[in-house]
Amino acid sequence: MIQDRNIICIASRWGYDPTGKHHIMKSLSKKNRIIWVNYRGSRKPRASVRDVSAALSTLRATMRGPRQVHENIVELTPLVIPGASTKLLQSLNRRLLVGQIKRIVAQMPSAPIQLWSFAPDVGFLAGRFDEERVIYYCVDEFAAFQDHDAETIQQAERYLIDQADVVLTTSAQLFESRKKRHPNTHLVRHGVDWRHFAASTTRPFEVPPELADLPRPIYGFFGLMSHWFDVALLADVARQRPNASFVLIGDVLADVSRLDALPNVHFLGRRKYEQLPAYCAAFDAALLPFGINEMTLNINPIKLREYLAAGLPVVSTRLPEAALYEPDVLIADDADEFAACCDRAIERVAPDQRRSRSAGLADESWETVIDRLSSIVAATPARFSSPSLDQNGLESVPPTDAVPT
Repeated sequence: MIQDRNIICIASRWGYDPTGKHHIMKSLSKKNRIIWVNYRGSRKPRASVRDVSAALSTLRATMRGPRQVHENIVELTPLVIPGASTKLLQSLNRRLLVGQIKRIVAQMPSAPIQLWSFAPDVGFLAGRFDEERVIYYCVDEFAAFQDHDAETIQQAERYLIDQADVVLTTSAQLFESRKKRHPNTHLVRHGVDWRHFAASTTRPFEVPPELADLPRPIYGFFGLMSHWFDVALLADVARQRPNASFVLIGDVLADVSRLDALPNVHFLGRRKYEQLPAYCAAFDAALLPFGINEMTLNINPIKLREYLAAGLPVVSTRLPEAALYEPDVLIADDADEFAACCDRAIERVAPDQRRSRSAGLADESWETVIDRLSSIVAATPARFSSPSLDQNGLESVPPTDAVPT
């Protein structure tokens, strides 16, 4: 694993449900020091209750200043000018951001610096910290998101890719498009917190009270429900299977009125990450009802592996990354097929089937992913060498162990 580095991580906010960036940085923090920068530059805010609330939360976090949020991880919510639209204000924001990060770096033990960005539009940070490597970790087709200016994001991402020393991608589609611009581009699919979710197949969880009296089968989903969530498709499926229960866990940003009107669809709101295995244990199958478009064709949902690690059969629309797990993932192209796949899924829920399905994901843990990331970063030439530390900052993973893509 990478070690003895000061890592600047540009990411979305720390205090939300764990994503790949959380798992990766928590693991790297065991042998490195991390500055987690809450960054929101890519998305245009709207005059909505949610965005106003988020803005107030950001303001409170900014006023609180840097804080320790995990062992060897300091969270920074930078003070910047909100809604900066002119080049002058944008330039000022960049200077403010760089200055605040440098102040935290100055308080850390002296060590080589790495810049890891999970955001597509921070190429301006490259070279500002005398960093040995710039790593762009591309997890989404950001230009296809709502509230993003596609042309601006594409231009900014191209600049970041040009500045990066290595580009990491999490789906085959992202890999194919990014490797055309950067020769040192690698495909590293997401891992899974396997032990956490595999407990669904080994521990006798009590059925959550909200599910105890629901008719079976129970088809479950957890995660954010936003513009990629196919409300119309799932509403049609729920109407076709009125005797089944459809349980949806997570925040809702999409218009779900068509679902909310159905008596067999149940919205539970967010649940803590620690509670999800208990809900998975109570589900008969899991759902990935995503619309098919440029954004979803490029995604690799982390929940896909979490469902499978929990032993659940999965019904999904035709997402390229989900199709890799057939037949444990049943693929549907329309509502009729989706409903039929739901019927087929509940034929695969015997305890031994669930344990076997879960065991198949054991080798896809985040620990395995991080070992591979370390090898790839180690094999990437550093911008400079430190005389006091091994150039690669590795404990026992030599550059020659890099896994080819």
